[in-house]
Amino acid sequence: MSTQKHAFQAEVAQVLHLVTHSLYSNPEIFLRELVSNAADACDKLRFEALNNPALYEDAPDLRVRISFDADAKTLTIEDNGIGMSQEEAIANLGTIAKSGTREFTSRLTGDQKADAQLIGQFGVGFYSAFIVADKVIVETRRAGLPASEGVRWISQGTGDFEVEPIEHAERGTRITLHLQGDAAEQFLNGWKLKSIINKYSDHISLPVQMEKEEWKDGEKEGEPGRMVKTGEWETINQASALWTRPKKDITDEQYIAFYQHLSHDFAPPLAWSHNKVEGSTEYTQLLYIPSKAPHDLWNRDKKAGIKLYVKRVFIMDEAEALLPSYLRFVFGVLDSADLPLNVSRELLQESRDVRAIRDGNTRRVLGMLEAMAQAASAKPTDADVTDVTDKSDASKTEGAQANAIPEEEKYARFYAEFGAVLKEGLGEDFANRDRIAKLLRYASTASDTVSVSLADYKARMKEGQKAIYYITADNLAAAKSSPQLELFRKKGIEVLFMTDRVDEWAMGFLHEFDGTPLQSIAKGAVDLGDLQDEEERKAAEEAAAQFKPVLEKLKQVLKDEAEDVRVTTRLVDSPACLVVKDGQLSNQMARLLRQAGQPVPEMKPVLEVNPAHPLVTKLQDQADTQFEELAHILFDQAVLAEGGLPRDPAAYVRRVNNVLTGNAAA
Repeated sequence: MSTQKHAFQAEVAQVLHLVTHSLYSNPEIFLRELVSNAADACDKLRFEALNNPALYEDAPDLRVRISFDADAKTLTIEDNGIGMSQEEAIANLGTIAKSGTREFTSRLTGDQKADAQLIGQFGVGFYSAFIVADKVIVETRRAGLPASEGVRWISQGTGDFEVEPIEHAERGTRITLHLQGDAAEQFLNGWKLKSIINKYSDHISLPVQMEKEEWKDGEKEGEPGRMVKTGEWETINQASALWTRPKKDITDEQYIAFYQHLSHDFAPPLAWSHNKVEGSTEYTQLLYIPSKAPHDLWNRDKKAGIKLYVKRVFIMDEAEALLPSYLRFVFGVLDSADLPLNVSRELLQESRDVRAIRDGNTRRVLGMLEAMAQAASAKPTDADVTDVTDKSDASKTEGAQANAIPEEEKYARFYAEFGAVLKEGLGEDFANRDRIAKLLRYASTASDTVSVSLADYKARMKEGQKAIYYITADNLAAAKSSPQLELFRKKGIEVLFMTDRVDEWAMGFLHEFDGTPLQSIAKGAVDLGDLQDEEERKAAEEAAAQFKPVLEKLKQVLKDEAEDVRVTTRLVDSPACLVVKDGQLSNQMARLLRQAGQPVPEMKPVLEVNPAHPLVTKLQDQADTQFEELAHILFDQAVLAEGGLPRDPAAYVRRVNNVLTGNAAA
């Protein structure tokens, strides 16, 4: 056969432009694609040789080899896989839409399809070579054909390609790239090539080899040393995808080592879950929950730590579409059998298969958390840890025995590190809101430790109690000293302390738990329903009537600061407190927004006064000047009591000094 010239399929030039300028923005991706294709060719040979072992010829050990020639500016990727005949080379390399591997798998039926699930496409990925090369030479011979029937395919990525015979061709495919421009400087380096292969192809299941290099000093004095090739080949990838191996063959130490490789974390994870999911979408997931939060956890732009693989080929780091943002602390690997190898972030956002994977990952992570929470409480929960839609060979959360943290302490460790981020899910994941709510933990008037669940609270509610009561504050000390707690303490009613910055926002999405409403004790008028005595109600009404003139006067003096002034029964020891109306921003949320530089709508709180407190009763006998001073002191003290600052601190100090001086003079 003499040299033949062939025209590319009509749309090849257009697609080549797309591939080299749009589809692959990162030039090093070409190596991932070509190594992936080489591995696929080996997998294809392995499959066909099941029925015809002679296809192995005298080379049964399948591998991929990468070499380079800095002087010639060439990079070569070769495999001893299935190879191509002349007709296959013309068809597969001259047509974007034609895929030799896809055509091969379409011929498989029945159980053969399951055996061939690792066989990928050989199509668009090949043309990524033209990102870095101005000339590509493919030398190939199909397994089973004589050595004299090899073929050489040559193209510069323009309108045509040439095909010529090779007299003595080895089985498989060798692709030689003539690198152009910056690519020659960037990729003709052994260390650089190894780092790319370790990044993208470390877990390909067969060896990826390069020639060993060693340092050689200059032969003459003053002559620089250099790296020289030894002629020996070394495997530079692990050659084994851990997540594809049966779990019974993987030790806890190997799981932990793999986590540390993924996360660069020195500590072991709290838990992990390794599952193969089958159904309309097939994938393998290996997910880890860390034991310590990273420094950038609160960066909302931080992507999830999930690495995406397709048929063991690395596609991208931090595939944020595979987990919701509130689970961004999770590390792991997702290996899909269905997604295309050239999948982009944009395609991930739009794919129905990806949405199914995302939902499955979310359920799996929540299941791990529920298992840890159940171990901590030593009580069964309503959580269904095993996803019934996943035909998994796991029915428990793995990783218990390998971690030094006792099982009953793991959830407390997790919640201390990631509880505040988990709360974001109340507003982001409506479908799983109830599951997330069951995982929340708080301190309360009954416990200073962050260990009280909403279920725990509800189980010990008083008879006749109609709501779950809570208060938000900047910290635990501020919550415990809030004057709004006084009546609840007197009545022995438990109140949850919510002290994370996200709490105020999160509670806007959680209005009830298991049919019981949640009520902030700092919003609206206090109403304890059946827990409040009739005598207390009557006394409050009488006090309001008796204090009506004082209340009207307070409203006039504080008209620029308070929306209303009213008598309250919620106070026992304090003279006054501030509350807001239901549906309004709390004073704490307003402060947080201002600190973040966000606009805050103009609003005024309600001042509630305790008619039994001496400072309040003293108002009845004050002259106008003293009344005004005392009224402002009362309001500013209420602001201070909830962690805020008076509008005019200097004026507050002056008023207090005046009162103290007047008392001393008296």
